[in-house]
This record gives sequence, C-alpha cells and structure tokens, in this order.
Amino acid sequence: MRRNLLVYGTAVLAALLVGAALAAGGGADPATAATALWDGMFGSSYAFGSALNAAAVLGLIATGFTVAHRAGLVNVGGEGQLAVGGIAATAVGVNLPDATPAPVALAALLLAGFAGGAAWAGIAAWLRVARGVNEVITTLLLNFVGTFLVVLVVHEEGLLRQPVTSADTLPQSAPLAEPARLPLLGLPESPATLAIVLAAVGVVVAALVLRRTATGARLSSVGMSEPASARLGLPVGRLQGGSLAVAGGMSGVAGATLVATVPYVLAEHFTSGYGFTGLVVGLLARGSLTAVAGTSLAFGLLASGGINLQLAAGVPASSVQVVQSVLIICVAGAVIFRKGATR
Repeated sequence: MRRNLLVYGTAVLAALLVGAALAAGGGADPATAATALWDGMFGSSYAFGSALNAAAVLGLIATGFTVAHRAGLVNVGGEGQLAVGGIAATAVGVNLPDATPAPVALAALLLAGFAGGAAWAGIAAWLRVARGVNEVITTLLLNFVGTFLVVLVVHEEGLLRQPVTSADTLPQSAPLAEPARLPLLGLPESPATLAIVLAAVGVVVAALVLRRTATGARLSSVGMSEPASARLGLPVGRLQGGSLAVAGGMSGVAGATLVATVPYVLAEHFTSGYGFTGLVVGLLARGSLTAVAGTSLAFGLLASGGINLQLAAGVPASSVQVVQSVLIICVAGAVIFRKGATR
C-alpha cells in the first residue's frame, strides 16, 4: 500500500506540476488558475452537478469496457456505440406520445439506447467470434461509421432532422417528448439528473455479476485462457460475444442519457469525445469497478473545472486535456515501474 501511494501519488503530482506550468505559460497566475479550477469543480451546486452528470456518462462506458475486459477483449468502440445508442434513443423519444407515463417512456428510451449500442458492438463481436478478426480494429473503425451516422440522420428530413422552417433551422432532431426526458434529482440549484443513479446502479450490478456469479467466473476464465476454457467446455465464443455486446449496450445507454438531458435533441458532435474518455477511464481502472467509479468522478470534475478555468482564468480548456493525458502517461509509467520493481 505504501508503495502504491508513493508511485501513484508521484504520478498525480507530476500531472499537477505540468498543469501549473501550462497555466503560467498561458499568462495566468497558478494560484488564480487553481482557484478557478476548484470553483469549477466544487464552487457551486451547478458546477458539481455538471461534473456528476459527466462522470455518470463516463462511468457507464467504462463499466461496459470492464465487462468486456474481463473476457479478455478490449472495446475501443465506445464513441460509435454511444452515437448509435443516441440515434436509437432519439428515434424512440421523438415519436412517443406526450401522454406516455414517464417511467414507461424512460424505460423505452434506455432500452432503445442499450439495443442500439449492443447491436453496433455485435458487428465486432460476430467478426471476432466467427472470423477471428481482432475486436480492437473493428470497434475502432466502427467509431467513425457511428459518428457519421449521426451526421446523416440529423441532416436528412426523412430520418430524424426536425422540420425545416427557415434557413436558420439547425440540423438536429426535434426535441424529445416530455416524458422521455431524464428528470433532475431535485438537488438545490443543481443540474444533476437520474443518469447518476443509473450509472451507480450499473457499476454495482456489474460488480456483483463479475464477482459473485457463475457468469463472472466464466468470463474471468475466458479472459485468462481461451484454450483452457474451451477444454473445460465453456462456450468461449458466446461469452466473448455477449460481453462485447453488453459493453456496447452500456455505451448506448450513455448515449441515451446524453440526448435525454438539456437540450433534449440529437445533434452533431453530441458525443463530445465521451466514448474515448470512457475508454481511458476503463484502462486506468484496470478491471476494478471501484476504480471505475472513482476515476469517472475525477475526470468528470476535471471536465467541469476546465470550463471555469477558461472563463475565469483565461487558460485554454484544452490545458485540462493535456493534464489528463500527462496523468495517463504517468500512471501507465507507474504501473510499468511497479511491475519491474516487483520482479
């Protein structure tokens, strides 16, 4: 434990020093930048609620990544799966009658998002199981197709684009029906939504399944050794394909939560890179769902703080992305160093 604290603490300290250097290079006083970053994370109920919403999206994606990782697969297709899940959820949400009960509408929206993401990941799963194609390549390439599908559906009136009434009509979907919108948690002056509860439930359920059930044991067996698992009679292909589909489904639910929050429309770039950031969270968590929750919260806070950093201190918000990247490199280096020291 002492070695872990030393190694990982040093990695975090190095990232913070890089952040301070970037703030100074941008012409801002490091103390002012630190204050702006803190206020953007914890300075108000609105800022903290925004961070929790971002953390929820990242947590859903990273939880799915961890499920697939347990079976020995690496799902890098969260961005595309999130995009297709958002498309499917929007197709349901804009066509629901306003009289639909809210629980039914939300369930239909989330199920549509899960089905869309799972189906998109299912393409890579089928190629992996039936043809032996590496899932890293297929899921990565499917990201580009999925994000361009969003562009297609929001530009074509025959698909999901809102009716064009003038030259100023934005290429986006019509707003979701009122019952299909995620409700707020009711915290004072906070935008925190039900997505936070969904992400927490997802992490807990996934942890219970992976740690306490026969399915989790089978997935772990497949992840450790496919040949040995096959000799034991386990359905290796079905387990791998199912885990990848679940990973895609979780990303699809994340996409559904994005379109079901303000402004309640599907638009270009609505994914905002969440899929790739969720991949990073999953990689840093290294198979631990407890770490998924903590890392998702940390990245959500950094994203919220970065916005205020730009507004209050004049430091480019991209500086936070640089700090995140440095943190990833440092943590990865720390892991390698720790393994070398153990040997």
